Amino acid sequence: MIVVDNTLNSDDLYKVCFVCDLQRCKGACCVEGDAGAPLEEAEISELEDNIDYIKPFMRPEGIEIIDDLGVFDFDVTGNYVTPLINGAECAFVVFTEDGIASCAIEKAWEAGKSDFRKPVSCHLYPVRISKYKDFDAVNYHEWHICKPALELGKRLDVPVYVFLKDSLIRKYGQQWYDRLCREIESKKLEK
Repeated sequence: MIVVDNTLNSDDLYKVCFVCDLQRCKGACCVEGDAGAPLEEAEISELEDNIDYIKPFMRPEGIEIIDDLGVFDFDVTGNYVTPLINGAECAFVVFTEDGIASCAIEKAWEAGKSDFRKPVSCHLYPVRISKYKDFDAVNYHEWHICKPALELGKRLDVPVYVFLKDSLIRKYGQQWYDRLCREIESKKLEK
């Protein structure tokens, strides 16, 4: 484990190589699973504030779910998540012509229409954060649908923490990320 401030970070952040390979996985992480994307409480109000800018990028069935349920739902443990369409894909999923799942929230942000990029849990994937009273546990989440990402990451020699640089900085800040990098480098030198 790597300790940085109030986070305990799995060694997998530097031991596992990972680069999303959307041409092969087709964005399956947005359409598979048993719940929507985890949401932080503050993200709910950001989604509500920006939903009118996001809706033009959504599919009709996603808009219908959002209009019926709102921008969030609960998973089986009572945590906030994005709503699902027919218990399957995220309500915010859109598909490209070649069948790749992408995010309407992020499309609105990329177009300069919304100031909310997307849920940080999505931006951080394949990292999942478990919150405890005094610290966050930052762990790599292994999922069979990401096998192409593991293959591409290994071929390009890109560890998880490098692949997720922008999202880790978004979550914890530049100073935190710089300290993480220093801790990882010192661990590598110890070997």
